[in-house]
Amino acid sequence: MQIYMTVRIIAKLDVKPPYVVKPIHFEGLRKIGDPSDLAMKYYKQGADELFYIDIVSSLYQRQILFNEIEQVANKLFIPFAVGGGVRSIDDFSKMFHVGADKVVINTHAVQKAPSIIDQAAKIFGSQAVVVNIEAKRWGDTWECFTDCGRIQTQKDVLSWVNEVEQRGAGEILLQSVDNDGRCRGFDLELASEVVSLVSIPVVVSSGAGSLEDIKILVESSKPSGVAIASLLHYDKTTIKDIKNNLESSN
Repeated sequence: MQIYMTVRIIAKLDVKPPYVVKPIHFEGLRKIGDPSDLAMKYYKQGADELFYIDIVSSLYQRQILFNEIEQVANKLFIPFAVGGGVRSIDDFSKMFHVGADKVVINTHAVQKAPSIIDQAAKIFGSQAVVVNIEAKRWGDTWECFTDCGRIQTQKDVLSWVNEVEQRGAGEILLQSVDNDGRCRGFDLELASEVVSLVSIPVVVSSGAGSLEDIKILVESSKPSGVAIASLLHYDKTTIKDIKNNLESSN
């Protein structure tokens, strides 16, 4: 099937500088390793892209650590998306200056100034603007959260998905607060709902516990990309193995 050949396999680094960390339900952080070393490891394995998310910058109201981002960017020759603590158009500009190909925004856009999406898309192009959505199931629907699933926004995920596309975002990074770090499979209903609502690419994260989980997600929800963390960080598989498993389904 063509979809298996086109889906992007993305390595995702959740960073609490100076370490890559792995939370469960976005909490209980465990140190994994050095961002530059892991970025190079996954690049050599054949990752199609790399996502680098500083998961505490917004929470701590800390300035973005551009030097650390540049160190990672200098080692990569694949698309590099960076997020965490982005609060202004100037932050976007500086991210691109240190080597980001795409900038990921969440907290500032959903809580304070959604118009930053419009502004960034007009200045840098939609292809460079990624909106990160942390979704938590709330009854029959999902609510947007921020700051590693700690802060409620009272904003409906599906409504926000439609809005960010209309404002000019070029891509969505979709994370499940409920499934993150559990390694028990993706929220397939959430992924399918979001993918079906928009025409822009959707990268799905949170929940991969096996090669089969990834195959089921790709087959059922048809995302543009799958962002993987725990399976790679704990050496349970490799990028090559993931791609080979998907290709064997053709």
